[in-house]
Amino acid sequence: MLLWVPQALLALLLPTLLVQGEARHWRHLQAQNTSRPALLRLSNYLLANYQKGVRPVRDWRKPTMVSIDVIVYAILSVDEKNQVLTTYIWYRQYWTDEFLQWNPEDFDNITKLSIPTESIWVPDILINEFVDVGKSPSIPYVYVGHHGEVQNYKPLQVVTACSLDIYNFPFDVQNCSLTFTSWLHTIQDINISLLRLPEKVKLDKTIFMNQGEWELLGVLTQFREFSMESNSCYAEMKFYVVIRRRPLFYTVSLLLPSIFLMLMDIVGFYLPPDSGERVSFKITLLLGYSVFLIIVSDTLPATAIGTPLIGVYFVVCMALLVMSLAETIFIVRLVHKQDLQQPVPAWLRHLVLERVALLLCLGEQSASRRPPATSQTTKTDDCSDMGNHCNHLGVPRDLEKTPRGRGSPPPPPRESSLAVRGLLKELSSIRHFLEKRDESREVAREWLHVGSVLDRLLFRIYLVAVLAYSITLITLWSIWQYS
Repeated sequence: MLLWVPQALLALLLPTLLVQGEARHWRHLQAQNTSRPALLRLSNYLLANYQKGVRPVRDWRKPTMVSIDVIVYAILSVDEKNQVLTTYIWYRQYWTDEFLQWNPEDFDNITKLSIPTESIWVPDILINEFVDVGKSPSIPYVYVGHHGEVQNYKPLQVVTACSLDIYNFPFDVQNCSLTFTSWLHTIQDINISLLRLPEKVKLDKTIFMNQGEWELLGVLTQFREFSMESNSCYAEMKFYVVIRRRPLFYTVSLLLPSIFLMLMDIVGFYLPPDSGERVSFKITLLLGYSVFLIIVSDTLPATAIGTPLIGVYFVVCMALLVMSLAETIFIVRLVHKQDLQQPVPAWLRHLVLERVALLLCLGEQSASRRPPATSQTTKTDDCSDMGNHCNHLGVPRDLEKTPRGRGSPPPPPRESSLAVRGLLKELSSIRHFLEKRDESREVAREWLHVGSVLDRLLFRIYLVAVLAYSITLITLWSIWQYS
């Protein structure tokens, strides 16, 4: 009986003791939690039972809306040969995580918290044009608001493939796209929207470093849905980065030297056509232009599918220099003096010295040739062959046989007559030589007139071709530059 009484008292007091112990333990935990920092308590509260491998929605039928934004910071390089564009951008992502929500009053009115990116769910949005991993800094944290909105800011060095059109170099404008899309999730799971208005994205150049070779014209945006399979639809957001090359450096280093050499080639036409200096001058220009092309060959962009127009311009300029040299060689060969040179044909004299000269407003360039003195030469030769001492007036040698008057002098001796006859032969030979030389000079002078007229004609044709080609290129480049 005495043993039953303590057992009954213990059974009555045990529940009370247990309740008091639990109350003391709860007050101890509350005191301990109150003493811990609010950020630590909030972080433990959010990540205690968080599963980062699950899309953060309470209703799986509801898609996660991800808002993105791109701000171009710099254009690092444009590789025309490999068709690669390297840019540095500021990339921003916003989405709502329904598992990261709390009441700010329970955690010292905290409305925003930074937590490690590796600890939460992050959408798998990538750039389709990626060809290489750039040297981007790692940002290990994201901001989370008390309503579950997540802000993921990070700078990216983007190395992407781009179809670069270099035909208009150095006045080219490039349009490269950055396509952001989920690599795995369809539009039923992840949808993409634009964070800012398209007009603000297009005109935003606040942070762009614009001191390099390329100038940012704008960033255009486009949203579209595409399907890879019949039942799979994906959302993507395209950012078109439109850039324009600054042509001043290439104009000074490429175009101006070529223009100066072409001007010197045109000036070379004013050298006399019968001078050999023109040939050596144009050969020197052609050699200098060849060296110039070798130097600038590394500067010109090159692709496997096309050649820039400036490359065609250099080739045409080289062809024009070769044509100019060929024209000079032809004219110099035409007017070169030769002893056995034939007279100018009548049809060529009529065509060049009359028709072409009249067309070029040069007047009639026909040269009057001295008629050959064949009659006098024949007469002199005949007199010599007959042994008559005759002069140009036709005085006969038989004058010595005429009867002399009483006061007339005696006739000269026989030896004197032979000396006079020899002297007359020498004079006749000299006269014949001089007439042949004058005739040769007249032929050479006439060929020189023909060559001069043809040289002016070919020079004007060459000048018209150079001017037309230059005006065409300047017009095209002006249209492309200001389009």
